[in-house]
Amino acid sequence: MFSKRSIRTSFLIQLIFSSVTLIIIFSSLLYFYIEKSIYDDKKAELIQYAKNISAYKSVFQADESIPENFFSLNVGIIYLKNPDTQMDVYEKTDHKHTYLTLVYPFNLDDKSYLKITKDITQTKRLLKKILRYIFIINIAGVLLVIIYAIALSKMLVAPIQTLTKKLANMNEHLIKEIDTQRLPAEFEPLGETLNHLISRIQNFVKYQKELFIGTAHELKTPLAVIKLKNQVTLIKKRTPEEYIEAIKTTNKTVDEMNIIVSNILNIGRQEGAQLDKPVEVDVIAFLKQKANDFKLLAENEGKVLQMHFEPDGFMATLQLSLLNQIIQNFLQNALKFTPKEKSVTLRSSQDDVGLLIEVIDEGCGIDDTIDLFAPFKRQGNKSGVGLGLFLAKSAADALGARISIKNREDGIDGTIASLQLNSKLSCIIPRNR
Repeated sequence: MFSKRSIRTSFLIQLIFSSVTLIIIFSSLLYFYIEKSIYDDKKAELIQYAKNISAYKSVFQADESIPENFFSLNVGIIYLKNPDTQMDVYEKTDHKHTYLTLVYPFNLDDKSYLKITKDITQTKRLLKKILRYIFIINIAGVLLVIIYAIALSKMLVAPIQTLTKKLANMNEHLIKEIDTQRLPAEFEPLGETLNHLISRIQNFVKYQKELFIGTAHELKTPLAVIKLKNQVTLIKKRTPEEYIEAIKTTNKTVDEMNIIVSNILNIGRQEGAQLDKPVEVDVIAFLKQKANDFKLLAENEGKVLQMHFEPDGFMATLQLSLLNQIIQNFLQNALKFTPKEKSVTLRSSQDDVGLLIEVIDEGCGIDDTIDLFAPFKRQGNKSGVGLGLFLAKSAADALGARISIKNREDGIDGTIASLQLNSKLSCIIPRNR
């Protein structure tokens, strides 16, 4: 029922221990209060008798009937040679009877004192009975606390058990998100985190299948071209120039295959980079460095790279290689599809979520109906394997960031590629004054 390191076991032990301690303390205080109250009443009663006798009055009022407890009194006068107290009360037990004795000054001139003794055996029996009842009530209370603690702990771990059963029944072919509306409010963040993880798993499985299928298709086509070209070449005897041309075509096709294989290897390297230890990075300083690197490349191609960064600094804890892969892919695509004498803009800004990084180009735009983050999806008439955005999306998911590409809405052809970094693992560097 409970494991060695069970949270439920720890909760039960702590709840039972604290409840039992509270019951014992409360019961002890209650018993001592009752005992003190009864003894105070008995002492006050004996003092009242002593005062009446000292004042030469009747022990009880004349208009009252003789109380029954009056017959349990024993009144006498004693003389003390060296009295050291004005009044004294003490208790004594003799032959299974308990007596409460009061020594009260009667005549200080001859050092005489009243000694009033009262049999309080019945009172002691009553206190013992009360103590016994409190002990029985405590046992019943402890049992109820144990039952309540077991029921409460079972109720508290029920949502965890429900989540565990749902996750245990899932596999890569049957993955469903958890309905967080049916979870207690305290478990909603856990449910949302699991749903985010499930969504990542779904995308991973989907893209991995597309990657395998796309890889087979992409490699199958050039292999078929090589085979067909060789078959045509071998049909009849040809000149050396024709053989050289056939070999060049084959080599070109092999180079294209090598590019595909290299990109697939990059996917494996990226998955390894996701396990790298995150480091603290000033994202703004990193963006400035990348902008300077690509600025020369843009000028060499007859294009302009503009930059605008806000705030002055933004610290984040992340894998720098993954961030580099995303920004590099954005800038490479933007420069690839932007015509000469046009501009590409790299900018950053702070928003309610964290840091928003955008790369804006003046290219041909995109087809909104195509999932550009799927493997081997190409856009435009430029050469490429179609794995760059797939790698960028995987890197963003590993960073816990959001990535998107959309067409510009300012009347100019082109796209906006954006990366949204969450501020939970980051902070803003204050501006120097």
